[in-house]
Amino acid sequence: MSKLAVYALGGNALQTPDGDKEETASVLAKVMSDVVDLLEMDWGVVVTHGNGPQVGHFLALDRDQSHGLDAWVAATQGTIGHQLSLHLQSILERRRRPERTVVVLTHTEVDADDVGFSLPTKPVGPVLDAATVMSADWDIAQTIHGARRVVASPAPVRVVEIDVIRHLVSLQAVVICGGGGGIPIVSGDGFARGVPAVVDKDLFSSCLASDLNADALIISTGADAIYSNFGTEHQVAHRTLSVENLLALEKEGHFPPGSMGPKVRALREFVSRSEKKSILCCPGEVLRALRGESGTTVTSA
Repeated sequence: MSKLAVYALGGNALQTPDGDKEETASVLAKVMSDVVDLLEMDWGVVVTHGNGPQVGHFLALDRDQSHGLDAWVAATQGTIGHQLSLHLQSILERRRRPERTVVVLTHTEVDADDVGFSLPTKPVGPVLDAATVMSADWDIAQTIHGARRVVASPAPVRVVEIDVIRHLVSLQAVVICGGGGGIPIVSGDGFARGVPAVVDKDLFSSCLASDLNADALIISTGADAIYSNFGTEHQVAHRTLSVENLLALEKEGHFPPGSMGPKVRALREFVSRSEKKSILCCPGEVLRALRGESGTTVTSA
C-alpha cells in the first residue's frame, strides 16, 4: 500500500430518499468499482458512509420513541456496514485480491454545547408529503429532494476508535467505519453517553482522514463538481479550487448548510490541516477525478 484514501459515500447511495431501488443498485455498483479501482492502484481505502434515509426510516417506525437517535445511528452502522462488507468482499474474492473487509462500530465525541443542537440542519428519512409536513411535530426543512425531517448535527471533536482503525489499516484491511458520522457521544465526569443527533459524515470523514494522515479525502456524491451560483443561469463548475478560493465562495453563500455546505467545509478543512488534496466526484468517477478530468479537486494553493 503506497497511499491511503478515505472514501466517503452518502446514505443516498444506499437508499435514495424517494426509494428508487434501481437507481440505488446502480450507484452502489459504481461505488464498489471506485473502491476496487483504488485498491488496484495500490491505494489503501477506508470507507465511510451516510445514513440519512435509513435512520429516518427507523425513527418513523419507532413511534413511541423507545430508542434514542444515537441507538438508531448505531443500528444503521450495523445494517449498512453488513451490506457494504458482503458486497465488497465478494468482489475482492472474485478478483482474487488479498484484502479483507472489516466493519468498525464507531463513536464520535461531540461538544455538548455545540450550536448544532439548537439549530437542526441534517436531513433524515424520506421526502415528506404535504399532510405529514403540516401534522408532524418535527423540525422540517426544504432540501433539493423536497421537504425532509432535520435533526441536530454537532461537529465531530474526536474519533473514539481511531487507534483501532489505524491498526486495521496497517493490516491492509478495507475498513468500513464511521457510519452516519459515528454514534454521537458526549463525555463528562468520567462517563460517556449517547446524544440525539447525527454527525455529518463528511465532517467526520475529514476529521478521520486527518487523524489517519491519509493522502486524499474523496467525497462521492450526486454532484459532478463544486458549483458556484448552482441552479442559476450563471452557475459555474470548478475543476480545481484552492482553499483560499473555496473559502471565499463559502463566505459568499454559494453552499447551503443542509446540502453542499458540510461537504465543502470537509474538503477545505482536510486540505488546510494536511496540505494534501481532497476530491468531490460522482460515484464511478474516482479514477478520472484523480487525473483531474472529473469532479473538483481542492488543493492548498
